[in-house]
Amino acid sequence: MSPENLPPSSGAAETVLWSGHTSQWVHFWYYFFCLLLAGGIAFAATIPAVAAPPIGALAYLGLLLPFVMWVGRWWATKCTSYELTTQRFRIRTGILSKRVDELELFRVKDYSMEQPLMLRLVGLGNLTMVTADATTPTVSMRAIPGVEAVREKLRTAVQNERDRKRVRQLDIDNVEEGSALT
Repeated sequence: MSPENLPPSSGAAETVLWSGHTSQWVHFWYYFFCLLLAGGIAFAATIPAVAAPPIGALAYLGLLLPFVMWVGRWWATKCTSYELTTQRFRIRTGILSKRVDELELFRVKDYSMEQPLMLRLVGLGNLTMVTADATTPTVSMRAIPGVEAVREKLRTAVQNERDRKRVRQLDIDNVEEGSALT
């Protein structure tokens, strides 16, 4: 079938507006704890190493624990990625098993940005979306770079997608008993 005979597409082409990862800075205190733990294990291992060298050398194997803790957290964070397109928001997670969560942008009801002091110092921030999606009522992106620009891209994309699908949000407040309209 030639391109001229194809039926017109029902929607616009989807393009990527932003993609990124959570910064490792979000785990600063966890990594700091791993360093303290490694220092404590190294210090404790030197005491038996002086008294009984063969046994003391085995105590240094305890350094594997904070190392594995550090690498595990780093890898899990690195294997989580975010992608904002003109039509949806995707979260890809998983180290060995992969999972993809998608959120249609027209379902986003509200979004908020916060920049705690520690993250502001390194140019990062958190972006949280409140959605009308049943499976993911709240979606958060933690410690992302350029959070203000991402928020503006999200805002524009949500409005454009609502216009494209001709969807509007209708909020109905709960009416208390006895005050119902007659």
